Amino acid sequence: MTQDSKIIVVVNPTKVDLDDVRDSLAEAARAAGVPEPRFVETTEDDPGFGQTRSAVEEGADLVCALGGDGTVRAVAQELVGTDVPLGLLPGGTGNLLARNVGGGVDAMEDAARTAFTGRDQRIDVGWLVLDPTSDQLEGIPSAADNVHCFTVMAGVGFDAQMMADAPEGVKDKVGWAAYVASGGQHLTDPPFSVDLVVDGEPTGAQKARTVVVGNCGELTGGMVLLPDALFDDGRLDVATVSPESLTQWIGVAARVLANRDDGPALERSAGVDVTLAVDPPQLCEVDGDVLTEASTIRFVLQPSSLVVRVAADG
Repeated sequence: MTQDSKIIVVVNPTKVDLDDVRDSLAEAARAAGVPEPRFVETTEDDPGFGQTRSAVEEGADLVCALGGDGTVRAVAQELVGTDVPLGLLPGGTGNLLARNVGGGVDAMEDAARTAFTGRDQRIDVGWLVLDPTSDQLEGIPSAADNVHCFTVMAGVGFDAQMMADAPEGVKDKVGWAAYVASGGQHLTDPPFSVDLVVDGEPTGAQKARTVVVGNCGELTGGMVLLPDALFDDGRLDVATVSPESLTQWIGVAARVLANRDDGPALERSAGVDVTLAVDPPQLCEVDGDVLTEASTIRFVLQPSSLVVRVAADG
């Protein structure tokens, strides 16, 4: 980047101390020999979509997301297909995309150095379509209220319920443990029926507690739900989780933590176009953002469509 570059930071003001962050990023910009970034705040009504569109229209050379995973997702969705790099600055509970593309969550100064002086890495993104219309069943869906981007994972059922019931205040205090506590409330929720179709091939109806579709595989704490999922491998990885008892839940958790293959109550598959028909309708989430219930959910990959700034030596 040069002294003429335009850097815009889309920031969730509820996640950080703005004065401290401005000072840290101004110092990092001086050290990197780039112009001081301009801050644009998210709002309750717009978590970053409109702010990012405006940044692109203004000719930004780099747009950084500073907030939780929801802020990252909103900025990423608007940068898909633009070739404007996404810079990742830590400010939330999960920081899941940063973990998957960089191997960890750096201190603000280190993350800023990566954003300002790193290299550009193209990654795939996934799209989730809730109850798709007939013209949304093929190809990459156009922008619509029922179309949502995800860079890490999207989930249906237990996964989404766990996200929905983790109180924001608790997440701020104890981080990822808030999701563990929330998940415990839903271990005995009834299963739902699911017809899973991967790249046009039905896999057979079954009962499940959750289905997770991932572009990346790593969660907080180094836990890898989808060990074969890579952000640039041109496919989506699918985990269907169907424990019938607490003992089977424990078995699933043990296999995930030990990075072991499929077994009872855990099946994995992969493809570029995945459709679920569920009964009854299930709550859905994308990158931790809880959406709404749906009966049919389509997940489709858009390869190499997002540019992310990563460490130069990574």
